[in-house]
Amino acid sequence: MASPGTKAEPWKLKTPPNTSEYEMYKDVKDGKEVIVCVVGKTTLLYDGRCINDLHQMLKNHDDWMDLGGADEQKDAKEGTVEAWGRSANNPVGGWYGLKKGLRGRFGVYLPPLMEALGLAEVTHEAKNNKMRAK
Repeated sequence: MASPGTKAEPWKLKTPPNTSEYEMYKDVKDGKEVIVCVVGKTTLLYDGRCINDLHQMLKNHDDWMDLGGADEQKDAKEGTVEAWGRSANNPVGGWYGLKKGLRGRFGVYLPPLMEALGLAEVTHEAKNNKMRAK
C-alpha cells in the first residue's frame, strides 16, 4: 500500500471554506522535492521546503495569520500567508510556487495540507480565513 502524500495515494483536501476539493502529494522534479497540487485539470507546483518553512514562520508569528489567497497576477495583501509565500524576505527569497503563471494561491492550498499534517489550525469560514501553528 502506498504512503499518504504520494502520487498513488495523494492527500485529499478541501479549500479553507470547504467549497472545493483538490489533491496534493510529494514528488521530485528536476532533482528537487516539490509539492504537487492538482485542482481539477490544473496542476500547480510548490517548493517542497514550503511545509517546514511555513510552519517555522507561523511558530515565530505566534498568532493567527490571514491566509489571503490570490492568483499570481494579483497583488497579495500584506501580512498574509499568501504575501509571505512570495516575499523576498522568506527563506527561498521569493515565490514558493514553481510553475510560472500558476505560482499564486499559496494561501489557499497550503494551509489545509498543514492542517492535515497536524502542523497548523485553519479556520473554515466562508471568507477571510486564518491559520496558526500547532
